[in-house]
Amino acid sequence: MDLASRLLLLLEVSELGSFAKVAEYRNVNRSAISKQITKLEEELEVHLLNRSTRAISFTAAGVEMLNQAKQLRTVLSNSKRLAQNYHTEPRGELKIASPTLFGRQYVQQAVTIYQEKYPDVTIELLLEDRLVDVIGEGFDLGIRMGEPLESNLIARKIARNRLLLLASPAYLAKFGEPESIAELEQLPAVVYCAPGLVIDKIKYIDESGKQAFLHLNTAYKVNEAELLIKTALNGRMLTAATAQMLGDEVINGALIPIMTGIELSNYGNFFAVYPHRDLALKTQLFLDILTDIVGAATPVWESRIPGFNKMYGFDEP
Repeated sequence: MDLASRLLLLLEVSELGSFAKVAEYRNVNRSAISKQITKLEEELEVHLLNRSTRAISFTAAGVEMLNQAKQLRTVLSNSKRLAQNYHTEPRGELKIASPTLFGRQYVQQAVTIYQEKYPDVTIELLLEDRLVDVIGEGFDLGIRMGEPLESNLIARKIARNRLLLLASPAYLAKFGEPESIAELEQLPAVVYCAPGLVIDKIKYIDESGKQAFLHLNTAYKVNEAELLIKTALNGRMLTAATAQMLGDEVINGALIPIMTGIELSNYGNFFAVYPHRDLALKTQLFLDILTDIVGAATPVWESRIPGFNKMYGFDEP
């Protein structure tokens, strides 16, 4: 390793939190990581880390070297990105992180089309519902549901994603369709629940025009959208789901939108997030394909819900 490589290794130690995690990530022995950090300290002639059996911490010099390593990583990333934009055809590796269901539904479609058109690009796709650190984990592109909070990322809207309330015909036959918020809140419901997101408290606009909340009577929480929909189909619980979570359940009558006259607040949009304002050619071309698949003006998932734009106060073309 040269000095630059060791500085980047030091940055990995900081971001992953231990030599053991870096070793696992790089598929090498822990002792190899420790040896390279020691060589870095010898080369710089300064103590960078305080080590114990439980944790590591950085000295003042170590913190300064981390700042230098971050700048180095940015320079190297920019250099690769700029060089790639001079190619007439994209090449290299494209790393993408996406929420699980959206990735299965749409990102995988885009990957298939992309690799047929641009075979010189290898793709790594990570499907996880946690908030992936796009920069720290080296991704070119991340997909977010809801407004991105990271100030160090560029965000571009892919498509809107609205919420609706659903019940099966069997459920409505048993309980009847609720006619008020109060009645709705008494009925058993299955809700989506994932780290940082629980769809059990839903914003709506009341009769006075003020924002209010309806609270679902949660009988079951689940972190898989497929299981959320499957549970609602079973007829024992109603649910709130985003339009993107659905397949053909509404158009074939297996699930029925209920309480469509209330005005739901906008739930959120899908965004693409990336580290640099000027996208690398390989990333831009992938994002173009994904946007075409999803349909930015009217998302493809809304086309599977007849009359959806007139439900829940949306009233948009």
